[in-house]
Amino acid sequence: MAKESIKARERKREALVAKYATKRAALKAAGDYLGLDKLPKNASPVRLHNRCKLTGRPRGYMRKFGISRVTFREMASAGKIPGVTKASW
Repeated sequence: MAKESIKARERKREALVAKYATKRAALKAAGDYLGLDKLPKNASPVRLHNRCKLTGRPRGYMRKFGISRVTFREMASAGKIPGVTKASW
């Protein structure tokens, strides 16, 4: 499980990206690269990293569910994810 500080940092980045999204799009459309440069670094969506919503694990992230593969497997086995069943053929 990731440290709380790492998860908090990622949430802070998400908030900054959302806050500056319209301003960033306007500056990009205008071609004002000096104005873009003055925005905070963490306002750039490129700096975001997908993390598991429950554990904060940065690797093995499944976009469709928003959780890591490890958490997904545990929850699917326990029957906590509707519509997901173990494959058998």
